[in-house]
Amino acid sequence: MAAKKTEPPRIKPLVDRFGVIREAFRILADDALRVKFLAALAELEDNEAYRTATFPVTKLHKVTGIKQAIYRAYVDKISGWRLHLQFQSGELHLKDILTPDKHDRVIESIHAKRDRYQ
Repeated sequence: MAAKKTEPPRIKPLVDRFGVIREAFRILADDALRVKFLAALAELEDNEAYRTATFPVTKLHKVTGIKQAIYRAYVDKISGWRLHLQFQSGELHLKDILTPDKHDRVIESIHAKRDRYQ
């Protein structure tokens, strides 16, 4: 019996035009949150998560109350750190990282940086 050939995991391209990753590492309070941030990015890059529509780490969901297709992902739900992203041409574009004091004001946060969102 021949060995089963496994394909390498497919990765969704991640675009960080606004330096969200650099900003996250600068403002996240400790190494534990930085590790959670990396785990969130890993899940968002994993095509299998999109195929099965399961996002156990980030709980990826669409932001409601705004016309644009903007998505939100948890870095750490309890402490309030969030990511905003958009899908464009099959790529995932990081738009912003929200601090705990701003995560409840979703629409205001998007309007404050409207030049980032398309």
